[in-house]
Amino acid sequence: MTESGSSDVGGPTLTLPVGARDHVQGTDGAPVTLVEYGDFECPQCGQAFGIVKEVQRAFGDRLRFVFRELPLTNVHPNAQRAAEAAEWAGTHGAFWQMHDLLYAEQKNLSERHILELALRLGLDPVSLERAWAAHTYIARVKEDFLSGLRSGAEGTPTFFVNGVGHRGGWDVKSLSAAIERAADSAPR
Repeated sequence: MTESGSSDVGGPTLTLPVGARDHVQGTDGAPVTLVEYGDFECPQCGQAFGIVKEVQRAFGDRLRFVFRELPLTNVHPNAQRAAEAAEWAGTHGAFWQMHDLLYAEQKNLSERHILELALRLGLDPVSLERAWAAHTYIARVKEDFLSGLRSGAEGTPTFFVNGVGHRGGWDVKSLSAAIERAADSAPR
């Protein structure tokens, strides 16, 4: 039960299974997979970023983490561009580095600053500008976005633990408890 007294299990299910298309940290053999639908400009996602890092450290190789894009452009005008930048960086083997920088620099996600982040990662900012102009990664971001909506994501961050929507809090204690329960019930 969460603090409000409602259960944090039995939520919606993940409609797009985790697969080769995803950005994954951790091993395929981990008993628990935590999927986050997030928005780089969302302040709550910025808070969740540190919480997820702490949970990852605590669970080690027992946890696999997947991040999917859910840019809420109606309230976060730079979220789409940031999501596309992360996907672009992913094609250069630097998704997680860009992911981390975007959250670390969340208060300034202007186009110019994101280009500076690309340069900081040793990537070609002109290539990123071309990708934005050509809308190269819009379809990839939209695929994540739509899978989130179909899975019942109503905002960001939205978490799924072993494919089931996590309705509890996303603080360290609540997420850890949900992950422990999922690990306990995972086939051995």
